[in-house]
Amino acid sequence: MSVMSSPVEFLELLAREAAAVEFEGPLVAARAAGLPAERLAELEQAKVVALRVRALLARRRRRETELSGLYDTASDLAGLRDLDDVLRAIVHRARILLGTDVAYMTLNDDERGDTYMRVTDGSISARFQRLRLELGDGLGGLVAQTGTPYVTSNYQEDERFRHTGEIDGGVGEEGLVAILGVPLRLGSSVIGVLYAANRSARPFAREEVSLLVSLAAHAAVAIDTARLLAETRAALAELSAANSTIRAHSSSVERAAAAHDRMTALVVRGGGMEDVAAAVTEVLGGALLALDAEGRRLARVGEIEEPDRADIVEAVAASRTEGRSVRRGPLWYAAVVAGAENLGALVLRPDDELVDADQRILERAALVTALLLLFRRTVAEAEGRVRGELLDDLIARPLRDADALRARARRIGVDLDAPHVLVAVGDDAFAETGSARQRVLSWATTYASNRGGLAAARAGRVVLMLPGHDAGGAARAVARDLSRVTGRPVTAGASGPSTGPASLAVTFAEAERCLSALGALGRAGQGASTTELGFVGLLLGAVGDAGDRDVARFLATTVGPVLDYDARRGTALAKTLEAYFGVGGSLARAAEQLHVHVNTVTQRLERVGHLLGADWQRPERALEVQLALRLHRLRTPAR
Repeated sequence: MSVMSSPVEFLELLAREAAAVEFEGPLVAARAAGLPAERLAELEQAKVVALRVRALLARRRRRETELSGLYDTASDLAGLRDLDDVLRAIVHRARILLGTDVAYMTLNDDERGDTYMRVTDGSISARFQRLRLELGDGLGGLVAQTGTPYVTSNYQEDERFRHTGEIDGGVGEEGLVAILGVPLRLGSSVIGVLYAANRSARPFAREEVSLLVSLAAHAAVAIDTARLLAETRAALAELSAANSTIRAHSSSVERAAAAHDRMTALVVRGGGMEDVAAAVTEVLGGALLALDAEGRRLARVGEIEEPDRADIVEAVAASRTEGRSVRRGPLWYAAVVAGAENLGALVLRPDDELVDADQRILERAALVTALLLLFRRTVAEAEGRVRGELLDDLIARPLRDADALRARARRIGVDLDAPHVLVAVGDDAFAETGSARQRVLSWATTYASNRGGLAAARAGRVVLMLPGHDAGGAARAVARDLSRVTGRPVTAGASGPSTGPASLAVTFAEAERCLSALGALGRAGQGASTTELGFVGLLLGAVGDAGDRDVARFLATTVGPVLDYDARRGTALAKTLEAYFGVGGSLARAAEQLHVHVNTVTQRLERVGHLLGADWQRPERALEVQLALRLHRLRTPAR
């Protein structure tokens, strides 16, 4: 017997992992060698055993591969970072381990109530990769609905499934024939299906079904783990956001408490608007502008431009309507109000966005500002009353106890023995309403107080006592500034300087006469002093309210023809008359002053004689003409 016909050869075939067909070789050789039947039966038995061992070894190798694949899948799950990557790895391993052409996975859509393609491996059809299946449609829909694995060796011909045109079209375009589908389970719920499919008919062994079920279990775990991770991340993000909100709120509360304490302390110790603005910007950052009801700046901290008046009015109106601060572009506005009265506004340009608590700080600052402004107004009114009462006593007649008046003045910082001028303001400063009169008095009180003087209302007229020597300059300044406040021309007459309490009443009377003279001369809306008007001013001041009519009548009857002639012809007869009288009636000196020839002066005076009459040079007529020319010159600035 040849060695090659012994059972040992089967061991050698096993050792080199020979194909199954090679195990027939020893039997064929033994028959050819003519071995007896007993020997052939023995070899046949050895072959059967060898093939069994070979099959066992093949199953174990396959099992090792499967276990290795499952181990790798578990490792992927342990290091899960991206769900898509893990699901793609599971589907790819299913295709490799089962040796199929295609592997894919569908997941249930709870919102739409169907299942859709999630991952594919080995697919070539775009239509197939976009498939959506209703529960119960096709093999996958049936698996998703029942939670039971299904296998078909020829999908298109299998009548166990509900076929649809869309599903059959996608499967046909992919060219699939044999399909195995197993459910993805989470507890008792089915969340999807894992598939292994072939483009040719093939059976799927029980071990292959078990392997795909294991991979499906891993996929379900991966999906659930990813869901839990997503929920955990979302919860952590919410906790982080909540923590940030709590920290921000806590910081806002602390800022609000600090601001409240600071502003309360400001009110208690009598702080000013600059202190409020500094406190707000120190807490909130940025720059702040405080404005009064007229839009004038009360305080400013930091670099901030004053908005347009129209923008301020609109924003303040919105803030008052809404009862809180409002935003306009990069600026925040908070109305400063006391009841229905508008006192001004706070304008904030913050460095960062304001939260609600920060807005409350700005609004609280507006409230504190209102309190300070009301307090300041109350103090100013009280001080104004004290100053007004003092001035009223100073200009009253008879004067009582000059030393007591000096002591009262010293207490409010006024030295009565220093030079002062008295300025009387005309009634044209007042509107019809009493509030306008009070507004003028309030302005005069502030104006005089800022200059170390006094102001009062006396007999329906406002009078100011201002330190200094220039009565005319003081009158013009008061007329100019008060005109801007009232929006109408204001007349102011002044006299002085006066020194000592005893002379103030006389000086005030002269200022009133000067005011009356300005009205008589037609110079309403201007300011002047008695010194500037001279004896004419004193004379007209004594005339009273009828002075204006008398002056006009006197001018018309005395030098009216000359003035009319000059106006019509552009001549200088009135100027020539003034020069003639000014040099004592000398023709030569008048000509020299006028820079003309003596004959020209003579001709002009002859024309004056024709206009006024031959007796215009008689002493009594000459005095009237000179007085009329003086009055005309004093009235000229108003024209």
